[in-house]
Amino acid sequence: PRLERAGRPGRASIREPGNLPVAIAPLWGAALAQRALEGRVDVVDLKLRTRQEGGRAYPVLVWRTAQPMRMVASAPHGGGIGTRRWVLNAQVPQSYGRRDPDHHLGKLGVSLGLAGRGVGMLTAADVRDVRHASDGDVEVSATIGLGHPTWAAAPDEARRASLVGTINLVVVLPERLSDAALVNAVATATEAKAQALWDCGILATGTATDAVCIACPEDGRLHDFGGPRSIWGARLARAVHGALVAGAQSLAGPGTAGGPGA
Repeated sequence: PRLERAGRPGRASIREPGNLPVAIAPLWGAALAQRALEGRVDVVDLKLRTRQEGGRAYPVLVWRTAQPMRMVASAPHGGGIGTRRWVLNAQVPQSYGRRDPDHHLGKLGVSLGLAGRGVGMLTAADVRDVRHASDGDVEVSATIGLGHPTWAAAPDEARRASLVGTINLVVVLPERLSDAALVNAVATATEAKAQALWDCGILATGTATDAVCIACPEDGRLHDFGGPRSIWGARLARAVHGALVAGAQSLAGPGTAGGPGA
């Protein structure tokens, strides 16, 4: 993909390359550039945009698809399964407390000039530190916050889940999956995420606010399986694992270990 740096039209100034950390420099790989030359539909253009909130500029990652794609997502905006044209991952303040994230992300999409239906995610992690990994034409981008790692099967907590600790995944597959396979692929991505955290010494399955979006073409050869030993599920799992290990290793520190009762 082509990563461009641009500001919000008519609102925020263009970000200069020097403002961006080195971590965002590695793109999804030459494979996608070749796909664009071949006219393939699984081409996604990635840009870093900015938005204004409370007098401060916050970065937003925006993926636009060359053609409408079939997506499954657990995101607050555009979640479920359906045809989508874009995905955004917006950084918000650590104090973010809006109760209407769906509406908020929808308005943000309009302000960024994103047409049609899309998927919107939120995180308090710095999205400029996005990590990329690929395996067999499967491309994964991950923004990783580990402020509040947790076990899935843990006692109830009185406090509200915080966006400070959020792992957001965006996955692009080059071939079409059935809806059942897409759901299976979400489970596979989640398993790979948990494995990556364990491999980094983080005793948790994730955070309470993690989100995932998996996109595939709407046409072409259909695959009915997305589990970890299927063709695309296996590649997806390895790419998710690689992206998360790269990011989690740099974030792991005191307070990240402990079981459900800790």
